[in-house]
Amino acid sequence: MTLTITHTHEEGTLITGTAKGDGTAETLKAHRWRWGRSIGAWYIPHSRDKAAQVRRIEATAAALAEAGFSVAVEIDDTARSTAEVEAAKAARSAGRAEALEQKARRKAQAAEAAQAAAVEAAEGLPEGGEPVKIGHHSEARHRRALHTAHTRMSRSVEATREAAEAAQRAATASAATDARYAPATVARRIARLEAEARKVARYLDGYTAQPGTVYAEQVPPAAGAARERYTAEADRLADELDYWRGVRAEQVAAGQAADYSRETISAGDFVKVSGSWWQVKRTNPKTVTLESGGCSTRAAYPTLTDHRPAQKRG
Repeated sequence: MTLTITHTHEEGTLITGTAKGDGTAETLKAHRWRWGRSIGAWYIPHSRDKAAQVRRIEATAAALAEAGFSVAVEIDDTARSTAEVEAAKAARSAGRAEALEQKARRKAQAAEAAQAAAVEAAEGLPEGGEPVKIGHHSEARHRRALHTAHTRMSRSVEATREAAEAAQRAATASAATDARYAPATVARRIARLEAEARKVARYLDGYTAQPGTVYAEQVPPAAGAARERYTAEADRLADELDYWRGVRAEQVAAGQAADYSRETISAGDFVKVSGSWWQVKRTNPKTVTLESGGCSTRAAYPTLTDHRPAQKRG
């Protein structure tokens, strides 16, 4: 039997050729693979649109070969554009939301049926909560009716709980894409990507380690295979930044986000961050220093969601 481990940015890292009970599960679990019921294959979690985890793939292939399997490895590390990645994520999110909404509707219908059955069983009990007459010819029938009513009520409660849980999961899935594109989230993502890009640029250009100390050391630019990896990472980050900066620009143009800066915010003003109001203590080139209730923090301008000049607050 030949097993094939494949990796592409579109599909992630998968293995095909396995069968239930063939002995591969133990090895794959040991190397942190998971079974994907919806795709019918084992996969490495969070491997889609990421560089192949070559060491992990090779270790898995070696362990399977040692267990007697023939293993082929096919890796295509060609990256997709951020626009393609985001479109695919939105499509998967929409599909998941639709599936969960259908499940929620089925659960709601089941809950309604269970509740109706419980009511029917309760109506079959003697009126006024009449106790069981021990030794009477009605005792067995009465006990069966009580058992039926109790069982159906338990089913109704459980079905109602499952319906509520399914509805909540469907609502969360429906809001996933909106949450990903929330202005504050986009702003934080841009800040993170810019920090990552600066870090990669240091490796490509060379830098001084521990500057200002007696241990200062000049680190030369990356070379060889390392430079190829950093160059590819720099290209990926540049593409992501172009995409998300475009999203941010559209949000600012549509009035969904504000383009705050040192020129529009002043010390003494009040700004809103993550749902809370803070007073501006000091403005900096890229951030504002904030204080509230004896606490202080700093926030980047793009993460500010509202602004009120000091004299107009309240």
